[in-house]
Amino acid sequence: MTSSTTSAHPRLTALVIGVIGVVFGDIGTSPLYTMKEAFHGPHGMPVSAANILGVLSLIFWSLIIVVSIKYVVFIMRADNKGEGGIMALMALVQRATTGGTRVRWLLMTLGIFGAALFYGDGMITPAISVLSAVEGLQVATPAFKRYVIPISLAVLVSLFLFQRHGTSRVGALFGPVMLLWFGTLALLGVLMIVRYPEVLTAVNPGYAIDFFSEHGVGGMLVLGAVVLAVTGGEALYADMGHFGKRPIRLAWFGFVLPALLLNYFGQGALLLHDAEAAHNPFYRLAPEWALYPMVVLSTVATVIASQAVISGAFSVTRQAIQLGYAPRMNIRHTSEREIGQIYIPFINWALLGGVVALVLGFKSSSNLAAAYGIAVTATMAIDTVLAFVVVRSLWGWNWGITIAGIFAFLTIDLAFLGANAIKFFQGGWFPVLIGIAVFTLLATWKRGREVMRDRLQDLTLTLEPFIAGLTRHPPTRVPGTSIFLTTSHAGVPHAMLHNLKHNKVLHERVIILTVVFQDIPHIHDSERVEVRPLGDNFYKVFVIYGFKDETDIPKALELCAPQGLEFNMLDTSFFLSRETLIPTRRRVMAFWREKLFISMLRNATSVTAYFNIPTNRVVELGSQVEL
Repeated sequence: MTSSTTSAHPRLTALVIGVIGVVFGDIGTSPLYTMKEAFHGPHGMPVSAANILGVLSLIFWSLIIVVSIKYVVFIMRADNKGEGGIMALMALVQRATTGGTRVRWLLMTLGIFGAALFYGDGMITPAISVLSAVEGLQVATPAFKRYVIPISLAVLVSLFLFQRHGTSRVGALFGPVMLLWFGTLALLGVLMIVRYPEVLTAVNPGYAIDFFSEHGVGGMLVLGAVVLAVTGGEALYADMGHFGKRPIRLAWFGFVLPALLLNYFGQGALLLHDAEAAHNPFYRLAPEWALYPMVVLSTVATVIASQAVISGAFSVTRQAIQLGYAPRMNIRHTSEREIGQIYIPFINWALLGGVVALVLGFKSSSNLAAAYGIAVTATMAIDTVLAFVVVRSLWGWNWGITIAGIFAFLTIDLAFLGANAIKFFQGGWFPVLIGIAVFTLLATWKRGREVMRDRLQDLTLTLEPFIAGLTRHPPTRVPGTSIFLTTSHAGVPHAMLHNLKHNKVLHERVIILTVVFQDIPHIHDSERVEVRPLGDNFYKVFVIYGFKDETDIPKALELCAPQGLEFNMLDTSFFLSRETLIPTRRRVMAFWREKLFISMLRNATSVTAYFNIPTNRVVELGSQVEL
């Protein structure tokens, strides 16, 4: 065995442990409430042998088809330079559907809405997970019931308050804790299955078919509880860029999936012989002496699951900003070694507000389960549609395989979505409302930026003829370097025009700098900057970022040295144009959307802070633009 092979094994092991600690928290805590909602929730089924085996069969095949086959085997192949998630999938679809067709617009709209729904899910997951864990105290004694909500709120508020410190300090504990969690799930399940092995017959899909044929519409409604077993499946795809496909697949098939199935079947075995356990079969699996340790372990596991969702919300927000769907926000980096560990205060406090409102408004995990599911199932259906656009357009699959695949997966997704749609007025409206609100913001920002860019383009002079004119009639040149930031690739920055108009001077070296965001996750430093000399000591510089790269202009400018352009920040001034927008009734955008866009622009983080430009080197020059 070679040294490279032996050194690869410990690294792979570490990655697998990291995957278990970060990726599977959401789906890994689903056993806390899935079986309980199937038999004790608002649409709970009577506790009978046929129903228990039918629901278990549905859970088993949902985990196999939806998570294992659809996400782990199939959709994880649709990576964008190793990155996954709905934003990466949108970028692939954007590449696959060139031009301004209506189909492309519809697919992009679907993708944006799927991303927007993630925020609703990001509020419900911490609330339902922590509540369901703390509710284990009620199993010990009803006297603890009054403390469930206060304890849950204390745990959740502490979690969100800790975000500004980052997870690097405690991240190393996530893997071992979740290893213990999944090991405990498997052990509790095995101990019950050994006593009642007949429960294993539920792997036969005939039980699921018989369940539907016997219960009809009622059988469809129970899918609203079954889908809780697969929530978090999309996280496997979204976190692919952090760990890679192989560690995720090894962890899923080798450890997480068996542990989950053993626990679900253990709960089913318990219910076969104790129907009274339906009010909380997860905690009833544990011996009485282990109940309080299980509440502690469950609470820690749900905090870790919640942390993954919160970190995911930060990551999606940064991607949305850099792909042009959201305004700039204050992004803080919480680790010097891990570039992906970020903290966005606005998103953190917005999520906390939503989570606290959910806990106080719904008061129990059963009530929250009614709100859970619509956002997840809608996102799963959107993932299916976008993925098959990729396999047809980029991978070149034939129409027969493409249509058969999308029909099979989409039928299941829509069945889950239809079952959860019934719960709309019981709380399902909440994630839909959050999704619509976020979608409105994302779509308005994207459209507003396009309109503003068009308006500015109408007022922009072409760069090279302008420089030629300055060469013939040069203004006064002063020592130093000036950098004019502009979004235009070939136009004169408005800040330069205002500087010439009012100050009537230019620096001896002038840089026109444009930041370009590409639809791939990362750009290598060797490709970060492009320098184009324009003559007479004028330069056009492009700084290129992927949608997951850190934005640091001074650091990027250091990379210009090999191309003959060196910078001394103490001798460099940055000139920015600050536009004041005036709403009009030109019908390009609805008037209320114009007002919303102007408000978003006014509250966006400054270019200076977002690109890490030294504040004492910045000059801002204003102009008015009519939308």
